Amino acid sequence: MVNKADTNKARLNRHRRVRGKISGTAERPRLNVFRSTTNIYAQIIDDVKGVTLAAASTLDKDFNGNGGNKEAARKVGKLIAKRAAEKGITEVVFDRGGYIFHGRVKELAEGAREGGLKF
Repeated sequence: MVNKADTNKARLNRHRRVRGKISGTAERPRLNVFRSTTNIYAQIIDDVKGVTLAAASTLDKDFNGNGGNKEAARKVGKLIAKRAAEKGITEVVFDRGGYIFHGRVKELAEGAREGGLKF
């Protein structure tokens, strides 16, 4: 019998390894990304205080359309940038959550940069 590698377990290991090296502060919080098969989520987190400063996802009431494609990810990136600007946040540390910087994760990052976030 062939054992198939658990891709989510490997992603979580990558995420833990990266989280040991990056952390969000009040001056430069962490932009975290979570990607599921049908939706994408983004949070801006201050790890020192342990609080979420802003959040956006494809499940928000002001979001319309399909949540599992690149266009939706770019819209979520712009939405999180807009909500961060309302809170006075301009610079963040990007945390890709163990995912490859490709596809929907990359589109979210580019949308956030278009919205005015610097990372």
